[in-house]
Amino acid sequence: MPTLNTRQAEQDSRQIVRAVLQLGRRLRAQRPGAAISLPQLALLATLHQQGTMRATRLAAQQRLQPQSLTRLIATLERKGLIVRRADPDDGRSRLIEITRNGRECLEHDMRPRRSWLSAAMARALTPTEQALLRLSAELMLRIAHMEESNRV
Repeated sequence: MPTLNTRQAEQDSRQIVRAVLQLGRRLRAQRPGAAISLPQLALLATLHQQGTMRATRLAAQQRLQPQSLTRLIATLERKGLIVRRADPDDGRSRLIEITRNGRECLEHDMRPRRSWLSAAMARALTPTEQALLRLSAELMLRIAHMEESNRV
């Protein structure tokens, strides 16, 4: 029989998942005419936030199979959004780096969503609630990266 704490944790988890999914849908609706797919966008965002890296690390970060990553990399490279270059530490490996065009593409895609969210927060939340939401975002990111930090 689940304890009260277990039941409450399950209810909390359901509510958080529902909120994250609904907010995600609202944010995706704010995307401009999609120049790139969401998986391509996620790859660019990872490179922008974490910097140049090997494909193996990028695949792990994105939880992608190597063949899926290879297709994404090829498409982004063809569009001039990333470049591959030799790894100075290991000539057999290639490093993947976001280009200036890639950063501009990422910003073009993210700007309307950030603007919508900022305006929605200002309209719907008090300053205290906005601060609480910022704290909640930090905590959710900590949970999201928990497994990654244990793995790396």
